[in-house]
Amino acid sequence: MSKLKFAVLGTGFWSLYQIPAWFEVGGVELVAVYNRTVSKAEKVAERFGVPKVFADPEELLQNEELDFIDIITEVPAHAPFVELAAKYKVPVICQKPMAPDYETAQRMVSVCKEAGIPFFIHENYRWEAPIRRYKEVLDAGVIGQPFKARISFLSGFPVFDNQPFLAELEQFILTDMGSHILDVARYLFGECKELWCQILSQTPGIKGEDVATVMMKMKNGMPLYAELSYASIVEHDSFTTVFVLAEGDKGSAYLGPGLEIRTTTRDGTTSEKVTIPSYEWADPDYIVNHESGIPINRNILDDMLGRGKAENTGDDNFRTVQLVWACYESAATGKIIDMDSF
Repeated sequence: MSKLKFAVLGTGFWSLYQIPAWFEVGGVELVAVYNRTVSKAEKVAERFGVPKVFADPEELLQNEELDFIDIITEVPAHAPFVELAAKYKVPVICQKPMAPDYETAQRMVSVCKEAGIPFFIHENYRWEAPIRRYKEVLDAGVIGQPFKARISFLSGFPVFDNQPFLAELEQFILTDMGSHILDVARYLFGECKELWCQILSQTPGIKGEDVATVMMKMKNGMPLYAELSYASIVEHDSFTTVFVLAEGDKGSAYLGPGLEIRTTTRDGTTSEKVTIPSYEWADPDYIVNHESGIPINRNILDDMLGRGKAENTGDDNFRTVQLVWACYESAATGKIIDMDSF
């Protein structure tokens, strides 16, 4: 089969890892890149051997025969580029979070449906190797039926030093990291029935929240506690971004530091460490995150080729979007939010 031709819109930091992840998958050809700062696009094109550079995204879509586009920009550009793809009937992949607000996300999903084009969201955390392996442990029934769980993202990383624009966001950690963690919750434990959330701006000088706690009641009745923080003073573990503890009627499973999964039953505790392949293009300190781009890209490609079903469709990710904005409503009102009526 001939390779699927695609273009990348946005050649900033994440494109340096998303593009080579596509090359690892194979079966695709990157024919053009766009960036509002053309010099950045030119550098990326030179680095990855891309033949064409565009300063205008519509000109790109008008002149290139594409099987899909991959949007790797900051959030405000997501909706305009998705709508542009819909105008030209080009399947589209978009980075998370889907949109800067709930209504825009709704519109993006609707526009793609009306245009009859596939719409995917590049939500990669559920594709991280330790998360996929942890899911296998749960599905194997080793700990029985889970009856409660905790998911933690606690970081002392100086995120505002490296990305100062984040301090200007009115909504921060729930849109940025909550999109990941709440999606992982859905992937591991199913859909949410109701939630209650508290948020806090702990770091001086920032506009949005950098701490959030979410209490969720899943549709199977299981309580789940999600905690997120960019203000924590904790031991740094560069290889693991998410810790998970689930307790079941036969035991417990803990995904913790060092990519270790510890499973405890009445017969004792067993331990395994998840291994991650190394790639020259990936940052070793963030290999878990960067490597996850390969399986999600493969899954989306299989969907486009009719060889499988993508997990990260616009429809599916919109359920995660709903959780994020339900959290903000709960934090603002102090109320428990019923997701069936949100």
